[in-house]
This record gives sequence, C-alpha cells and structure tokens, in this order.
Amino acid sequence: MARLKLRRAPGQKTLRIVLQTRGPLSLGLHSLLRSSDVQGRKDFQNLGVITLEVPAERVEQLAAFSEVTFIAGDNEFRTLGHLTTTTGLDAVDATLRKGSKSSIINGSGIGIAIVDSGIQAGHRMFMEPNAAGGMSSRVVYSQDFTGEGRTDDPYGHGTHVAGLAAGNGSLGNAYRGIAPGAHLINLRVLNSEGRGTTSAVLSALDWLLTHHSQYKIMVVNLSIGTPAINSDGLDPLCLAVRKLQDKGGLVVAAAGNDGRGSQGQKLYGSIHAPGNEPSVLTVGAVNTFGTDSRSDDQVTSFSSRGPTRSFWTDAAGIRHYDNIIKPEIVAPGNKIISAQAAGNSLLARNPQLSAGDETAASDSRLMYLSGTSMAAPVVAGAAALLFQSEPMFSPAMVKAFLMYTAQQLPGSDTFEQGAGLINLGGAVRLARDVRVTGWNLNYPAAPLKASTIAGRRFPWTQGALLSHAWVRGDQLITKYQRAYMWGYTLNDGVTETVSTVTLNPEVLSSGILVGDGILVADGTVLGNGKVLMNNSLLLGDGILFTDGILFCDGILVSDGILVSDGILVADGRLMAESTLTNGDNTACMR
Repeated sequence: MARLKLRRAPGQKTLRIVLQTRGPLSLGLHSLLRSSDVQGRKDFQNLGVITLEVPAERVEQLAAFSEVTFIAGDNEFRTLGHLTTTTGLDAVDATLRKGSKSSIINGSGIGIAIVDSGIQAGHRMFMEPNAAGGMSSRVVYSQDFTGEGRTDDPYGHGTHVAGLAAGNGSLGNAYRGIAPGAHLINLRVLNSEGRGTTSAVLSALDWLLTHHSQYKIMVVNLSIGTPAINSDGLDPLCLAVRKLQDKGGLVVAAAGNDGRGSQGQKLYGSIHAPGNEPSVLTVGAVNTFGTDSRSDDQVTSFSSRGPTRSFWTDAAGIRHYDNIIKPEIVAPGNKIISAQAAGNSLLARNPQLSAGDETAASDSRLMYLSGTSMAAPVVAGAAALLFQSEPMFSPAMVKAFLMYTAQQLPGSDTFEQGAGLINLGGAVRLARDVRVTGWNLNYPAAPLKASTIAGRRFPWTQGALLSHAWVRGDQLITKYQRAYMWGYTLNDGVTETVSTVTLNPEVLSSGILVGDGILVADGTVLGNGKVLMNNSLLLGDGILFTDGILFCDGILVSDGILVSDGILVADGRLMAESTLTNGDNTACMR
C-alpha cells in the first residue's frame, strides 16, 4: 500500500492530492481516475506524477493500488529576499583563455530558469542591444502555471530574484547581477499574492524536463519553498528535481527563512523543500553589513539551518528522519538591492523597501529585499559562469567546485553555513584551470588554494559536503570522480551504516578523506574547529540534541501547515507572521 502524507481538516470533504506512480497504470486505477467525482486531473508523464482532487474517502482506494507508491497533499508554496565585490565577482578575470580563443565570463549562452512569481521582462536590467539596432529582452521564454494567465510580476519577488542572477549593469555596476550575459526563462508558479501549489511547481519542472535542451537551461533557481515533511526519497517534488539534475541541470534552492524562534533563539532542522533533496544546491543567507570586506560577514539569524527533518514512516509507525547536512553554501542575502517590478504588491505594502527614486521610469526602479531567496540567485548566477567556462561540467562537479573554494566563516557550524561563503573569484579561477577530457580532470599545476577579496586573504574550504559527512582532499579537483557523472550526486560517494560513514570507493577515490562530525568553524578549512555533533548522532532516527538545542522533531502543529511568507523587510525582520492554514505538516518545536 502506498505511503500517505496528508491530513484532512475537520469537515473537509475533498482533497487536492499528488500521486507518485511507478510503471504502467492498471485498468482498475484507470477506471477509478475516470470516475465522475475525480476532478482536475493532470498527468506529468516525465515525472510519473498525477495531481487531482478527490473525495476524501477515495484516498485509501487509491493507496491500495501497487503502482501508486506515495500520496501527498498539494501543498502551498511561498517565496523564501557592494554584491559584485563581496562575492568575489570583481576578482574574476575579464576573459577566459583557451589557446588563442577568448570569451567574456558573464554567463553568455547559458539559460537560467527562474521558477517564481514572474519577471518584468522589459525592465532595463534584462535588456540588451539586438542586431536590428534596437533592444531585446534576455527573458527569452515565459509561461504561467498559476492559472492567472499572465507572466509579469504583480507580486514583485521573481523580478528581484532574476536581477540578482542575471541583471545587467545599466542602472549602475553596483546593482549588476552575477551572470549578466545569461538568458532567462520565466516560469511563473506563484500568483499575485505570492502563493503557489506543489502541482504548479511540478508543472514547471515537467516543462523543464522536456524543454531544457531547447533553451540551453543549465541552472534552475527555486527561491520558493514549502516545509519539508516527506522523505527526499519519496517526495514527488524532490524526485522531480533529481530527474533534472540527472539530465545535467543544476537546481539551486533557497534554504528557507525559519532559522530563529519567536524569542530570537536559534532553530535547527528547518530546511524547506525542495532544498532537502541531496542533489539540490541549497543556499543559506549571509549578512555582509554593507561592506565589501568579508571579515565581518555572518550567517543571518533568519537563515534556515539543517539538518533536514523530512521523514518516512515504517510499517510499525516509526519515523525515520533524513537528517541530510544542509545548506551546502551561503551567499549574501540581507538588504540586497535588485530590480523592482512595476506596481508590485510587496512594495505597495512596504514602501520602505524602495531603493531609489520612485518617480523614475517604471522599467528603471530598484528595491531592497532580504532572505535566502536573495542568496539563491547569487549562487545560480555563479553556477552559470562555471557552466560557461566549461560546457562539460556536470551539476555535481559545479557543486563540488563551489564548495571547495568557499570561505569558512568563524563561529558558524556546518548546519548554518555548509561549506562556507561563496567565493566566485576562486571558483571561476578553478573552473578556468581545470580540463575535462574524456571525463578526466587535469591541472597543469596544483591550484593555489586561497583567494584575496577586498584586500583580505583567506584559505579555501578545500572540501565538500556529502549527505551525512564532509570530505577533503586535492583529488576532489585533480582527479575525475564517478560521483561527478550525470545520474550521480555527491552523496553517492559514501556508504552509511546506522552509526558510521565511510568512503564508497566505486564513486570517490581513496585519496579523499571522510570527516567524522559536524563542526563549528574556526575560519580556516573545512574539517578544523570543534565538533558540534558526531555522525553517529546524525545518522540516528531519533530526536537530536546537542548542547541543549532541540532539533525539529516533526511534532504536528495543530491541524495546519506552518508557512512562513519568506519575505523579509530591509532590516531582516519578517514582513508578516507565520500563518496556519489547513493541511498536514510538521514544524520545529518553538
């Protein structure tokens, strides 16, 4: 019988559900799905998923079919916020030389899909000269999945996100996005109120599986999320993004903005879906305090911390938690200025978010936002630069290079910062030097494992995060690893038991060291610092404790979904309190 992950509110007669199926459907299931009381059916053949609305009493019937592996609710999604200098972008060489050939490193030729609330395609940040002497938008395709029949951005979130990933410098170089040469694909899944559904996101992912090659989409940005309940091995959303990764597209997701409780205390275990999926590059947020120097940078208090607390339940009713180490990396995400969509409701409700002259032309305005939503497109743009520098890179390779070159922030643990703060200058230098020939990595000489940004020199992390451990070793960047192939993720490189993590020699080479523990960084390399938690605790299925901190334990909060609106005002405070809506979910104990 299929596993069920949904809850009916008192008096609720029908349920909007997501079916994960396996193999061909039986005649009996076909007949049931054609019943007159089954409404709004939509099939996603690329994903093996069907969404529909059914009477509540039909759910048990559907679960009895062997080809139905999982049933979940069609949950609600919400948005989750001097950049070029502090990220290391200004340290990137102006050209990438390969023999006699030179090309500008700006993301040119790479498509970035923005799955969000829409994009104001005519904003100056997205315009470029065309062959006819006029101007054309780099938003090359738009589609609405909300049912509202529009692809602009009345909410205001998606345009801001797109500007951070790929905005040009037409309004000042300080507001330039990370990959200003990349083209954008606008997939609108959030409506005018900033709300969406699992089925809308699945529709966009299904479209991407079919059309990613047509638009050369190498990076997908998801600055949206829903609380992660279902185990990543079962959840239809996680399975869908893994399929995208297997086809060569890197999915970048915001970690979430639930890193602190009502009293300001740290909360762990609050990573949102699909950021709980191991193959996804999940991004937390850093406060740069408005300076170019990285010496004062800190992980923001609101940035969601790991480990993932999605789970599956066995036949005895025991919950087994995923406990995946997340996020993998952090990037600037507090008080970030980017493109303002004309007439957007975020700004209308919060005029203080304006970052300039509101009498300027509607295609030339800017605004502030904060959140992991703003950090994610910084990393998405960085990934586009790496893909441009070497078309043979796989998603797992890009993830590894971004982590290997990151900077560890002192005083933050691995659940807060992952491998550390993004170092774009170092990552692009690494990508420039590496050669991928016949799936072999080669370097003319060992790379210098340090970078200087804004006059401050720091060592690279020199490691990468797997599912429940970290690994270190030069062979991560000097020797090809099977884990870098399409169809693999870095987490495939470890073998796990109930209390130990060891290297999988079929996937990663023996020259790579596996660390034992989650660490509080000392600001040098991944692997130094004091141990916060060892792997035996992390691999356990129970509630996790460390130094008196209670991790998210999956306790039900009333009958509702705990949903953070994920939009933060410029000072980092949540714009609105979390709300309870009907449905099934779990939340961290406050």
